[in-house]
Amino acid sequence: MSGSRRTPEDLLAARTANVPRGVLTAHPIVVERAEGARIWDTAGRCYLDFVGGIGVLNVGHNHPRVVAAVQAQLGKITHTAFQVAAYEPYIALAERLNTLIGKGESYKSILLTTGAEAVENAVKIARGHTNRPGIISFRGGFHGRTLLGVTLTGFAAPYKQNFGPFAGEVFHAPYPDSYRGVSSENAIAALEEVFATEIAPDRVAAIIIEPVQGDGGFLQAPVEFMRALREITRRHGIVLVVDEIQTGFGRTGKMFGFEHSGIQPDLVTVAKSLAGGFPISAVVGKAEIMDAPAPGGLGGTYGGNAIACAAALAVLDAFQQDGLVERAAALGTKLSASLEALQARHEDIGVVRGIGFMRALEFVSTDGSRTPDADRAHQVMERARDRGMLVIKCGVHRNIVRFLAPIVLSDADLDEAMRILADALDADRVSAAA
Repeated sequence: MSGSRRTPEDLLAARTANVPRGVLTAHPIVVERAEGARIWDTAGRCYLDFVGGIGVLNVGHNHPRVVAAVQAQLGKITHTAFQVAAYEPYIALAERLNTLIGKGESYKSILLTTGAEAVENAVKIARGHTNRPGIISFRGGFHGRTLLGVTLTGFAAPYKQNFGPFAGEVFHAPYPDSYRGVSSENAIAALEEVFATEIAPDRVAAIIIEPVQGDGGFLQAPVEFMRALREITRRHGIVLVVDEIQTGFGRTGKMFGFEHSGIQPDLVTVAKSLAGGFPISAVVGKAEIMDAPAPGGLGGTYGGNAIACAAALAVLDAFQQDGLVERAAALGTKLSASLEALQARHEDIGVVRGIGFMRALEFVSTDGSRTPDADRAHQVMERARDRGMLVIKCGVHRNIVRFLAPIVLSDADLDEAMRILADALDADRVSAAA
């Protein structure tokens, strides 16, 4: 097929023939190029991107700072493996992450490749530091697709399937959800019950939590819950791991989600928007904990790749110099107001979730039972795409539509997206009544 251009239909057929069905693609399009908050498919159609690579592109597609940094690094060094020979971009990025997250305390960082890899290494570090086996995570949490990541993840479909047996010594506790009647007090009492009935606290190495659950439905942990969790972990010598893989880098209106509660975690996992689309992740934590594994116990062939490090440094420059955290907070206020106005018009929108520019709509039945309505969420997703806006679903029951647009989104683009969403919701109502 040299010299010929394949049609979108041909490309999608080739995708079906050559990629396993387990790799789900939410939208039946093939992307050709992207810039800022917009992408274009191979048919030439433009879409407002409210997925952002699933929260990866807070600075947008092809940010000029990132492109320039990557081009410059390509002429220097692309890869050596940090375990073989060190290079400055890795060291410089570790320094900046330690300053951002440590807030004056002595912190250290290991750079890796994926969010799941960061989570796995955080568990290894916590176990090495405490010499304890147990890990507690939360129902509705998502921590990756590796065997340990899936074990930590707090819901079954689609991630667990028949992939077990799963990793041992992992326990799950309820996450607060006021819409479903789970208060912070309920959740803390349930955690204490885990200590009493499943694993004593002196056998728990770490508790891992997302300050806002991402794939689980954009539930935000209340301030009082995060503070109580910090006190409990400190009292029992448990390492508190905060998973900022989706919430990090401005998404919630602060640089990191944990900052809303004023706590200081022991370890923090970051990835996704750290490098503007390039694969990199990190575990950032208190120096005495990070130094627990002996030399050789941590690493990874591609971890902290030089090009990805250069991209990440450019992303941090953009946040520092371009006011992106403040922009996220402002966009979040406007988005929330628009979504709440839609909720007032559509009784099947049970609740508007999230914080900052990390927002979602939960769809439920209209009979008062609050039964999750996954079909309605899927309709909204498809009809928004038909009108030029990409979104995806989340939640344990896949009844929640989430919004993860780049923070560089303009006010005009946000207004256009809300018009598209309103039209998609109205069209669904007309269709359902027909």
